[in-house]
Amino acid sequence: MTENMIKQVRTQIIDVIEDSLYKAREKGAIEFERLPQIIVEVPNDKTHGDFSSNIAMQIVKQVRKPPAYIAKAIIENIDTQGTYIDRVESAGPGFINFYLNNDWLYDVLRVIYDRGNDYGRVNIGKGKKVMVEFVSANPTGPMHMGNARGAALGDSLASVLDAAGYDVTREFYINDAGNQIEKFGESLEARYLELLGREGHIPEGGYQGQDITQHMKEFIDLHGDKYLDVDPKDRKKVFVEYALKKNIDKIKSDLKKFGVEFDIWFSERTLHEGGEIDNTIEHLKNSGYTCSKEEALWFQASKFGVEKDEVLVRNNGLPTYFAADIAYHRNKFLVRNFDTVIDIWGADHHGHVARMKGAMQALGIQPDRLQVIIMQLVRLLKNGEVARMSKRKGQAVTLSDLIEEVGKDAARFFFNMRSAGSHLDFDLDLAVKQSNENPVFYVQYAYARICSIIRQIEQEGVDMPCICQVNMHRLGEPEELELMRKLADYPEEITIAANSLEPSRITRYMLDLASIFHTFYNSCRVRVEDQELMHARLALIRCTQIVIKNILDLLKITAPQKM
Repeated sequence: MTENMIKQVRTQIIDVIEDSLYKAREKGAIEFERLPQIIVEVPNDKTHGDFSSNIAMQIVKQVRKPPAYIAKAIIENIDTQGTYIDRVESAGPGFINFYLNNDWLYDVLRVIYDRGNDYGRVNIGKGKKVMVEFVSANPTGPMHMGNARGAALGDSLASVLDAAGYDVTREFYINDAGNQIEKFGESLEARYLELLGREGHIPEGGYQGQDITQHMKEFIDLHGDKYLDVDPKDRKKVFVEYALKKNIDKIKSDLKKFGVEFDIWFSERTLHEGGEIDNTIEHLKNSGYTCSKEEALWFQASKFGVEKDEVLVRNNGLPTYFAADIAYHRNKFLVRNFDTVIDIWGADHHGHVARMKGAMQALGIQPDRLQVIIMQLVRLLKNGEVARMSKRKGQAVTLSDLIEEVGKDAARFFFNMRSAGSHLDFDLDLAVKQSNENPVFYVQYAYARICSIIRQIEQEGVDMPCICQVNMHRLGEPEELELMRKLADYPEEITIAANSLEPSRITRYMLDLASIFHTFYNSCRVRVEDQELMHARLALIRCTQIVIKNILDLLKITAPQKM
């Protein structure tokens, strides 16, 4: 038995199909030169079997026979001995449907028991180094709702990739250099001067939030008017250092409450100070991918199919944010040697993707090694209307506001219910409801219900036999079989979620699993007089408990033993 029973069954089916085709060819029933990759899928209609293959239609041009004839030849020569296959039938224009016996489902339970906390983990990544860079919020202010969604998605994706066998690094890119930092310093200076009775002016596009004033009030409490007559350049540098540290500490604190901790906090400033931006620009120059226009240096993005070129160095001699971003990604690939880099960006960065991939190609990096996930906007709803619940007048809803309002579990769950590319309506009323209408409550209640059943049975002194002593064949009710079948899917769901970079699949899978468990609970009593049946059902719910706990842990959502 393997970590992924679905994969094992598919492999069995592919092997018997291949064996049958070669036997049919030896007998002269069909002719073909070489076989394509055999596709085995789960039919939408359960009456069409547990698995199905369209191989007869795949090779029809080679064989030059109708697909129904090919399917018949395959079935006549198929040997299912030593497999989980119970029977094989053809259907429609040449589909081959495979019906399995229940032994494979009983083996699924044994695998879950054996692997425990590791059930669901697969090794498609084979230790390849992957960086997931997400949130990377501007450190000039508190995190907003877009950052919150990015935090939940990025952290969940990193967990899925880790479960799939990748060596994963979570990284936060601190934008602590460039034009926005200049404006941040000017805004802080303006508030400092005003608080000390001098005239101050917030620059155009500067920061006017209450947090700027609060920073300077606290700074004055510490240092008084010590910096009132200091050179403005030096003064702003001190203000920025002070306020950035406070902001970054707050970002780290809020993210930790949200269950998100980064392996690396990478400072943009280090790219400037270490000369990596200059080196990157020089490399692009030497490779022939730059040109001078309007007294500025441009990256010739148009050579890579992008609509227009992009400025690397302004006419004042200062590198652009784009230049810093290229140097940052060059550092990821060529200095730190990540095999794949995944960036999660807001919808307003959509146009930046092609430019950045073009820049990677110009640096000799395969563009496909950079994967960019574009995340759509979030809309908060309360009482059916768009919500504005921030206590900070004039600012957007922050992550800390959200955690205070609905808690970490609901926030993480709701953000990860839909794919990044979908707009999300976050219903605040639903997120705090203690009922089955609330999806996170529904899932947590399934787990707590299992804990309660097991606790009650243990209190009655019932011994739980070893899995090897349980007669699994007592599990044959439709609700039992469906629950086992769903448990079998988990490693496959991890595989698909990792390959598609869609962690929301796991949340949806967990909801389906909870629903199937609740149906089982309402139909099949666990505490029954028949000891053999009770032990089999206990084994089934223990396995369900393990899988739900593994998923909740993966998504960093609490698994409550009581509710």
